[in-house]
Amino acid sequence: MMFTIEFFRIREKDNAHAMLDRITHIASDLESAKVKAKSLFDTLNLPQNPDGLRILDQDGHEMFFWTPGTDNC
Repeated sequence: MMFTIEFFRIREKDNAHAMLDRITHIASDLESAKVKAKSLFDTLNLPQNPDGLRILDQDGHEMFFWTPGTDNC
């Protein structure tokens, strides 16, 4: 399956999201895409440190949303 991983910053005053980077990733399932996304979260060289990430399916539907310190896997 084709997934898009988006890394973003969150502005606290209004919870606005600014995307820092978008990466296309092919994985067998969503769980595999989550593992890849979280591994890239700390290692990807971005102009700013991301506050979170989300994973979209090939149709652009959000499948997963994550910020460090949250319980969702």
